[in-house]
Amino acid sequence: MDIEIKVPSLGESESEATLISWLKKEGDAVVVDDVLAEIESDKITMEITALDAGILKSISKQVDDTVEPGEVIGLIDGSEQAVKAASTSTAADTTPTDEAVSEVEVKETTAEAPATDAPAPVTKTVTTAPLSNQRSEERVPMSRLRKRIAERLKSAQNTAAMLTTFNEVNLQPVMDLRSRYGQAFQNKHGVKLGFMSFFVRAVSQAISQHPALNAYIEADNIVYHNYLDVGIAVSTEKGLVVPTLRDAHLMNLAQIEQGISDLAGKARDGGLLPDDLKGGTFSITNGGVFGSMLSTPILNPPQSGILGMHTIQKRAVVENDTIVIRPMMYLALSYDHRLIDGSDAVRFLVAVKEALEYPGSLTLDL
Repeated sequence: MDIEIKVPSLGESESEATLISWLKKEGDAVVVDDVLAEIESDKITMEITALDAGILKSISKQVDDTVEPGEVIGLIDGSEQAVKAASTSTAADTTPTDEAVSEVEVKETTAEAPATDAPAPVTKTVTTAPLSNQRSEERVPMSRLRKRIAERLKSAQNTAAMLTTFNEVNLQPVMDLRSRYGQAFQNKHGVKLGFMSFFVRAVSQAISQHPALNAYIEADNIVYHNYLDVGIAVSTEKGLVVPTLRDAHLMNLAQIEQGISDLAGKARDGGLLPDDLKGGTFSITNGGVFGSMLSTPILNPPQSGILGMHTIQKRAVVENDTIVIRPMMYLALSYDHRLIDGSDAVRFLVAVKEALEYPGSLTLDL
């Protein structure tokens, strides 16, 4: 019995994708959930996994071919004999040797933890040759995802009247709270108490006072939302993606941390689905994980606001006429000036700053 390998749904707005790789070749054993191939659309890179076990019988679509949702790209021999052969082959491949166990142990003991609490970015693979004393060039076609990112960013600049306002926040209160309750939080909820959950809660609280930051322009209308779906920018080896944390205004700190962890993991592992990238009414991007001191984030259309976080640095500040050292972060709010007045943008950013400097208001829902 032959089993068809089909292209999954790409979402409502996308009708085609590019087959970018086969991870199995004809004749290979296949078990359920094995990754067979990867496809890339304008918005996302997706894995095509095996729904049944057997032997990969044939491949009908090649790398760089355009494929459509529901299209058959290959066949799996799902006969009883093929399934038995696949099971035997897979069992043999997964039997650990002494050398394999030793290698895993070394990797586990030498791995370094991420330097920040934000989702760790994936190391980007260099596609061009390393620098040398031999002058050369390499021309590489842009991927669908990279082209789409370029189009959206340029569209945002051409369409919105973007303006950025800045402020700085003293994160000592948040750090003190995390230091005091972080372990108990992790023991109870099974997830680490990072910084991002405080920023999401602060944005949620500030947006309740300044709803225009959670709206967008559609023709001659302004579309307001009575919910907050936060886009969290995540860097992957394929490029920047912005999965959406839905109904963030209804979440507590633990739910936010778990939601962000799930989305970041799916983004790094290539497991994001089209629905994970839909919508979004406001975005947050954290350039601080790369060491960014200050930047002006670009809007994620059609949204009207995006908050940029940056690296935390100890700086001398004045408190009660005394110079003290505090962990400070610059905040940048880019917004669509067609919809949001400068005064409203400044007040929104001040509200975010105040919520972070008095984090009890975030945990007490004040």
